[in-house]
Amino acid sequence: MTAVISPSTAERILAAAAQVTVESGWSGVTMAAIAGRVGVSRQTVYNEWGSRERVAEAMVLRELAAFLAEVDAGFDAFPDDLESAVTEAVRRVCVLAASNPLLRAIVTATHGAGTELIPLLTTRADVVIATARGRIGDRLTAYVSTGSDTVGVVADVLVRTVLSHVMQPDSTDDLPRAMGWLAGRLLVEDVPA
Repeated sequence: MTAVISPSTAERILAAAAQVTVESGWSGVTMAAIAGRVGVSRQTVYNEWGSRERVAEAMVLRELAAFLAEVDAGFDAFPDDLESAVTEAVRRVCVLAASNPLLRAIVTATHGAGTELIPLLTTRADVVIATARGRIGDRLTAYVSTGSDTVGVVADVLVRTVLSHVMQPDSTDDLPRAMGWLAGRLLVEDVPA
C-alpha cells in the first residue's frame, strides 16, 4: 500500500496565492485571503513565509521551476543536436507561457492594477535570470567544448530574449527556431587554422 503524501502547508499557501492572483490580481492577495483559501490562520501564513513579498518571490520561483522543467524536457528530447534541443526548449517554454494562467495574470495586469509581481520578472529579476541562466548554461555545456564564458553569454542571451518574449509576446512563431539557430552558430567549435 502506497502512502498518499499531501502537499505541505507552505506549498498549499503558494498554490492559494497563485489562485487568488489569477482571480483577483496581486492586489487581491492578502495574508487573510490566502489563509481563508488554505483553511489556516493568518498567523500560520506569516509563520510559513514571513511576509507578502516573500510569498510573491516564492510563488514566482515555483512557476520558474515549471518552466525549467520544460527546458529540461526540450534538451532531453535532443541529446545529440544542440540546435534542435534549444529550439525545442524555447518552444516548450513559449507554449507553457501562453497557457499559464498565473503568468497571464501578471503580464496582462493593467496599469494601476496594483500588481507588484511584474518587477520580480523585470527590474528585480536577478534571481529568476540567474537561476534560468545557470540551468541553461549547464544544459548547453553538455553539447559543446567551447569555453564557459561563451556558454555563459549564450545562456544569458537566450534567457533574456525568451523572458522578453514571454513578457511581451508577438505574433511570430519564429522565436524557438531563431534561438536554436543562434545558439548553434555561437557555440560551434572553433576549428584551429
